[in-house]
Amino acid sequence: MVNTPTLHMPSPQQLRYLVALAECQHFGRAALACAVTQSTLSAGILALERQLDAQILDREAGKHVVFTQLGRDLVQRARSAIASLEAVSQAALSAREPMSGPLRLGLIPTISPFVLPILMPRLRQAFPKLRLFLREDTTANLVARLEASRLDAVLLALPCACAGASVAQVARDEFLLALPAGHPLAAHKRVPLPALATERMLLLEDGHCLRDQALAVCGLLAGDRREEDEFAATSLHTLVQMVAGGLGVTLLPRLGVATGLIDNTGIELRPIAAAGTWRTIGLAWRPGAPRSADYAALVPLLSAVCADVLKTGSAAA
Repeated sequence: MVNTPTLHMPSPQQLRYLVALAECQHFGRAALACAVTQSTLSAGILALERQLDAQILDREAGKHVVFTQLGRDLVQRARSAIASLEAVSQAALSAREPMSGPLRLGLIPTISPFVLPILMPRLRQAFPKLRLFLREDTTANLVARLEASRLDAVLLALPCACAGASVAQVARDEFLLALPAGHPLAAHKRVPLPALATERMLLLEDGHCLRDQALAVCGLLAGDRREEDEFAATSLHTLVQMVAGGLGVTLLPRLGVATGLIDNTGIELRPIAAAGTWRTIGLAWRPGAPRSADYAALVPLLSAVCADVLKTGSAAA
């Protein structure tokens, strides 16, 4: 008779310790993320290595957290295993009580501050059993978290590099040209696109999708770096202050303008006389997710929220 080796199955908690350590790259922060003591997390990782009879961490690296090649492979498998385990519970919850339980929603920073004040109370009213957890980040980081099953859905601007995700359009958000007070282009009711060729176009820094969309609207290549591009802003509010200070012009989403983004700044707004001067806001989620029906059910509510926000700013420009 051939003796087969005994397989020691890791516990879900051990897998969570492993993933948290890979993400935090620090035992103390990983322990905090798992709501355990550092000694508990360290003991859990060590027990996992003994169970698997494998070296997960390179302990010759000193105080730094360095995974072996096998360790890095196990981290990826642990993420998939945790996602599968969560999917079992989510499927049961969705069947028993649709639109209930936790929902991890990601939003990009050029959308979140403008919709959340209206969205949050409406979600509580419409779906009182839904527990919302929010994450604000750049599109690339949010999509990576979505693909890794660390977010359930993401509210972002389309198109996006989220191939394979299920995407539903939520709203169309027009771009408006923001000008310093008294700027010559304010004489136009609608500013011709060629008139922007000689203007200093202020942008958000790399990593923000609104930057790429502004470049596309203006007919510039993302790789076309001009000297003033070194003074990119980290947020729309900073961008607004730069325009108000006369440093240049920029494009702002009507969604932000409608919620007071330029109030008391003296900035003048004008629409652009060109096609395609808008962005599409959409909701993305993993295809085949157990709660796909729940995510799709959010789309009408999100659309209504965006429509109501945009109505308040319809008189702008």
